[in-house]
Amino acid sequence: MPDDVKELPTRNDDTLSRFLGGSPLAVLLRLVLLSLLVGVVLAAIGFDPWNIVYSIRRLIDWVWNLGFDFINGVWRYFLLGAVIVIPIWLISRLFSTQRPR
Repeated sequence: MPDDVKELPTRNDDTLSRFLGGSPLAVLLRLVLLSLLVGVVLAAIGFDPWNIVYSIRRLIDWVWNLGFDFINGVWRYFLLGAVIVIPIWLISRLFSTQRPR
């Protein structure tokens, strides 16, 4: 660039818009809508904005208990199926004849 050409100083609004990722009003509107959406999702899983630590602990307890309830349910289905499957397998093995060679 020639020495006689000077760059124009950047405007404060351009710097702010570049920092925010868009015009301040558009960014504010996106943040408000995103906050509402995330708030609805967090409220649906039981978070409380006034006691966030208690809400996180309650969520962890819920997930923990859900995991053990799942294991308990799977164990019950396994036992129920095993009552039928194991005797049938055992009977089929007992009555299958091995032919001598």
